[in-house]
Amino acid sequence: MDLTSYAELAVRLVNTAVGVDNRTDRLAGTDAFRAFVADDPRLRGPWTHHDLDALRMLRTELAVIFAAAAERDHAAAADRINALLVQHPLRPVLVRHDRSRWHLHLDESGSVSDRYAAASICGLAWVVAQFGPNHLGICAVPDCQSAFVEASSARPGRYCVKHAASKADVTALRGLRRPGAGYPASSAAG
Repeated sequence: MDLTSYAELAVRLVNTAVGVDNRTDRLAGTDAFRAFVADDPRLRGPWTHHDLDALRMLRTELAVIFAAAAERDHAAAADRINALLVQHPLRPVLVRHDRSRWHLHLDESGSVSDRYAAASICGLAWVVAQFGPNHLGICAVPDCQSAFVEASSARPGRYCVKHAASKADVTALRGLRRPGAGYPASSAAG
C-alpha cells in the first residue's frame, strides 16, 4: 500500500476549493466531479450526488487539518485526523497480485466518497506518524493557498509542488551569485 499516494488524495481534494491557486470550485457540479474522479482508478464505480456532497464536506475537514499544520497547531491537526479516522474507518485487506508478496490494500467496497475519505485520511495519518505534522501545510505564496504534503525526511517545505521548484531555482541562483561562488556578484547600481 503506497500511503504517500493516499496522502496526495487529500491534497488533491483540498486543492479543488474556490480560491486555491486563483481557481473556481472544481467540485461545483456533476460534470466537474466526473472529471475529478475520471483520472484515478481508485475512484471508479457508480457514484451519486451524495458522493459529491460528502467529498465537499470532507474537503472542508481536510482543509482545517492543512491550515492547522501550516499554523504549527500540530495538536489540532492530529485531533482532526483522529476524529476523521473514527468517522471514516479503514478496511484493510491482504492481497497478492502480479507475483508480489502479500501486502495491504484498502477494501474497495463502499461508495466512492467512503473510499476516498478512508484512503486520504489514512495517508495523512501515515505522513504525520512517519514525518510529523509539520510536513503538511498550505503554500506560503500569498496568492496560491494550495495544500501540500512533504512525504520525505527532508526538512519540510513551505511551498506547494507548483511553487517549490521555482523557489528552489531562486535559492540556487542566489547561491551562485554570492561572491566567491565562481560568479561575479551583481553589479547593478542600487
